[in-house]
Amino acid sequence: MADLEALLNDFTTECADLEALVAPLPPQAWTRDTPAKGWTIAHQIAHLTWTDEVATLAATDATRFTTLLTEAAPKALTFVDEAAAEGARTPVPDLLQRWRRGRTALVAALRTAPAGTKLPWFGPPMSPPSMITARIMETWAHGQDIADTLGVHRTPTARLRPIAHIGVRTRNFAYSVRGLEAPTAEFRVELEAPDGETWSWGPEDAAQRVTGPALDFCLLVTQRRHRADLALETKGEDATTWLEIAQAFAGPTGTGRAAGQFT
Repeated sequence: MADLEALLNDFTTECADLEALVAPLPPQAWTRDTPAKGWTIAHQIAHLTWTDEVATLAATDATRFTTLLTEAAPKALTFVDEAAAEGARTPVPDLLQRWRRGRTALVAALRTAPAGTKLPWFGPPMSPPSMITARIMETWAHGQDIADTLGVHRTPTARLRPIAHIGVRTRNFAYSVRGLEAPTAEFRVELEAPDGETWSWGPEDAAQRVTGPALDFCLLVTQRRHRADLALETKGEDATTWLEIAQAFAGPTGTGRAAGQFT
């Protein structure tokens, strides 16, 4: 539970930092296009709002969530965009209030979830810590799209660690979503944290290795930067291949960002 509480605090802080970026903007600024094709700033916040609400539903009413999942199945490739577009039409003050309510409700729902609970989701069921880790990752990633739109540099923090963790844990998913067979051997991932410490995953003697700044790794696995623009190094053919397809988020493969787009 201590780990869950720390993650819930990270999520709350990540949301608050993003709100500080968008709340002062005039309503017309919310219509600015972001690097995600077809999505404005309003789409980005609407998507986060909707996903927080759906995650709360998964944590509090599995039957209703299953019904939603069944209804979404026929339009698996479009329902996320449709939900974002619908939310983006909401007046900005109302959307902000809805986002605040939704993320507060999610924290409360996950905090009181019984130990050992597995929550239904669009992919495999998730524990409360895994669910909130995914919400941290997505909030940070969509926040990066907004920061890029506004030309704002965000100072990296220790909240990158759960994002990097989910990036490592989803290695095999990146292969399976592309119909590829994942390597059987574990990889070693060593990342330089914002405070200079080293975060590591996998055996120290692994032949396949990834090293570099934690920020760059998080930008890569969320597909917010092209590999060519990042200071990540690999050792081994499999590790190199992985970084070409890495994907920390659920759903279809993303298109990512073009090389040099933000340099």
